[in-house]
Amino acid sequence: MRTRTAAPAALAATLLLLAACGTERTETASSSSAAPVDDPGRDGVRVISLTVPSPSASPSPSRNYSVSADRLATGADSGVSAGYEVTNESAEALTYSVVLTFASEDGGAVANQEVTVRDVGPGKTVRGTVHAGELPPSAPRITRARVLKVTKVPAGEAPADPGACPASGVRVSADRGDAAMGLRVVGLHLDNCGTRDYTVKGYPQLELLDENFRPVNGVDVLDGSGGITTGAGPDEAPGTVALAPGESATAALVWRNTTEPGTPVNVPHVRVRARAGADPVTVTPELDLGTTGKLGVRPWKKADSQGRPAAGPS
Repeated sequence: MRTRTAAPAALAATLLLLAACGTERTETASSSSAAPVDDPGRDGVRVISLTVPSPSASPSPSRNYSVSADRLATGADSGVSAGYEVTNESAEALTYSVVLTFASEDGGAVANQEVTVRDVGPGKTVRGTVHAGELPPSAPRITRARVLKVTKVPAGEAPADPGACPASGVRVSADRGDAAMGLRVVGLHLDNCGTRDYTVKGYPQLELLDENFRPVNGVDVLDGSGGITTGAGPDEAPGTVALAPGESATAALVWRNTTEPGTPVNVPHVRVRARAGADPVTVTPELDLGTTGKLGVRPWKKADSQGRPAAGPS
């Protein structure tokens, strides 16, 4: 009698154990954890949480438990992300460009990601999420995230997103530049993304601005780069550049960061107008002018299909 009752009980216990193992495997493969982050941040931007794939427990050597946290953190979607918040404490709406760095336990950077947060009104706080993206199989496990860099410009003067076209029909932007032996060159780019021809003549019009968007005085803005260096190539003669829809033009800012006795001048922002009366666009080339007091500007020149100055006359 006791033998007949024990068999069904043992069978039920076995089935329950198998079911429990199957459930645990499913949860392990998809589990992740979002931990709060105590980040002081910078310039009103801080990381508020970090989400990483959770380590998986492996109660048996079975193949059913071969998924590991390290493997989950590689491939097209690493599953790692950071929550952030942007608080605008100024009196005007701002657009922010934020670089977040994802780091390992020893503080080494594993991945950097940049996000643009547009039109944050005065006194407003905006929250969002940045994904670490694809990580190589050899990447260490990410355990922390922090704000690496913040730049901000007036919302109405922010450069348009790549591929977007402002109401003006022209898109103005600056590249990341090139630096060698103290010489700095940052390219300005003008794209006719509208439906009508657009013409510029001579040089872009510039205003140099400090971190509070106030004019910076005491810097000579020179036509051409000859007064700075001959290393950036010969100066092109200024002329008229006609751009059909889909065509582009380039100009350049050229300077040296030589520092001698005196007070170094740094210019974080430059307000650019493609021509007189054009809508202003504020870019952030971060001009470290040293004590030179000079900035050279090369004229607009039609660009080729790769965005480089085209050979020959405009």
